[in-house]
Amino acid sequence: MKAFAAVMRMVIAGVLMAIAGAVAAQQDYPVRPIRIIVPYPPGGSVNFLARVIDQRLAEDFGQQVIVDNRGGGNTVIGAEQAAKSAPDGYTLFLAGSTQVALPSLYSKLPYDLFNDFSPVATIARGEFILVLHPSVPASNLQQFIALAKAKPGQLNYGSSSTGGPTHLSAVLFEMLTGVKMQHIPYKGGGPAISDLMGGQIQLTFGNPANVIPFIKSGRLKAIAVSGETRLAALPQVPTFVEAGLAGLVLRNWYGLLVPSGTPKAIIDKLAVEIGKILKLPSTEEALVKQGLDTFISTPEQLGALMRTEKTRIAAIIKAGNITIEH
Repeated sequence: MKAFAAVMRMVIAGVLMAIAGAVAAQQDYPVRPIRIIVPYPPGGSVNFLARVIDQRLAEDFGQQVIVDNRGGGNTVIGAEQAAKSAPDGYTLFLAGSTQVALPSLYSKLPYDLFNDFSPVATIARGEFILVLHPSVPASNLQQFIALAKAKPGQLNYGSSSTGGPTHLSAVLFEMLTGVKMQHIPYKGGGPAISDLMGGQIQLTFGNPANVIPFIKSGRLKAIAVSGETRLAALPQVPTFVEAGLAGLVLRNWYGLLVPSGTPKAIIDKLAVEIGKILKLPSTEEALVKQGLDTFISTPEQLGALMRTEKTRIAAIIKAGNITIEH
């Protein structure tokens, strides 16, 4: 009996030491570099957001923050890698509207968005801009709709991924106007914009961060912006409602996730730090220049947003009969 009691005391002592060690590790976090996985190639709007966050996060934490671009597989490759990483706060995943669309597009994914990830915080949200190659003979929305109707299936539009927000914007546009266009999916917004400027495709519903510089330089034509108000960065571009098309009101959002099982203390510490960064005037200015708004939330609010958006986007996917081609 005494031997059993001694063993139990040793076990309890070991457990308490382990708990104390875990608490100390969380309090000291971070003690080594942090990685932000971006599920797109370099050059797109998601990569821009990671760059807005990484430098300031590194300064505040005193640790290097590495942006790791893992494009491909309709963002599944990067998401799977993040989901299977150690839940210790040293791997973050920069997610967006695409991630909540994928469960409605794939019968099976190598991860579960809601069971394999924990929400940390939102970062930004923004509208979409219908942009054309300069060779397209339309200078306003009504002219473009007339052109698209006269050439059914002949105009090619690019998207950052199948089922992603830029794709869904085009699908909703087709549903509202009755036009038919050809979808060309890419592995990110950057490659799509490159082909648009090269004339390989005629249009896209671009994220502001991807297209504003080229609109201002005259290399792309901006026709209309989704949302209820004009963008401060492009005050001359009307909203779709102003241009005569009601119903095309979409917003993209971006947020950080971590692998499920990451200690709550680390999640909360990250969320607070992200909130501080987003409140900086320099951060807000950088986002506004790219046509984005800062979007601050708690982990719980991001989790609720993801579930609401999953339901909303699933309805658009079903109505548009969107499928993944294998």
